[in-house]
Amino acid sequence: MRARARTGVRDRLTTDPGRSAGRVLAGTSGFAYAAWSPLFYPPGLRSGALLPHYASRLPAVELNNTFYARPKEDRIQAWRDAVPDTFRFVVKAQRGASVRALYGDDPAASVEWLTEYLPTFGPRLGAVLFRVDNQIPRNDERLAGVLGAWPRTIPLVLEAQHPSWHVDETFAALRAAGAVVCTTDLDELEEAPDIRRTGAFLYLRLRRTSYSDGELDAWARRLVPFLDDGMDAYVLFRHDDDGTSALRAEGFAERVDRARAGA
Repeated sequence: MRARARTGVRDRLTTDPGRSAGRVLAGTSGFAYAAWSPLFYPPGLRSGALLPHYASRLPAVELNNTFYARPKEDRIQAWRDAVPDTFRFVVKAQRGASVRALYGDDPAASVEWLTEYLPTFGPRLGAVLFRVDNQIPRNDERLAGVLGAWPRTIPLVLEAQHPSWHVDETFAALRAAGAVVCTTDLDELEEAPDIRRTGAFLYLRLRRTSYSDGELDAWARRLVPFLDDGMDAYVLFRHDDDGTSALRAEGFAERVDRARAGA
């Protein structure tokens, strides 16, 4: 039986009635999927037109290919020019350099390599997703090395799925560094994970194979207190074979609006 998303908030909110509500930045992991036609992309759309179409319907995307190789400047410029000013890219930190940053002898050098090209994205860079393999247990000293070397001007999100990372010490270290802890929902979890507030925004990866309307509405309700407190929330769905996940992402902001209205 699928566990329902809990509605509890784990971190204190300071509600300010005069503060503007945060934005919902929903999207998917990747966009370059021709198989999403005709459900999400129009039939016959050329590969170069996929991102402009995606960005006309969704406000954010997780870039998958940056996890495997660092993109060249001209490719970043093409991505940047294909989207509106309000669109945000989340860059998955390249996996090899991420491991070296966490477990190598010189984390500062690896962090520099991971981040030196990112200014090319300009203001369209939303965050960097730094993923720690789910087989790697918690190491406070190694995490401190990464956080200490990471530029404060580049928003950092940490996704560490091994259960040993999900402790107050990790959350405190991220909070002190201004980094964001990733909330990851997976098929194998018996219940939905808590939403933790450590940085300036929230980052959710909704990675289950499927979601019912009720489950998506429950996630929307859980986000409302944070959004009302002025925090933006990235909500990224896994990619799939036909574009259903992109449609879930496209409708998520409306679910939040209904949840806020008490519908």
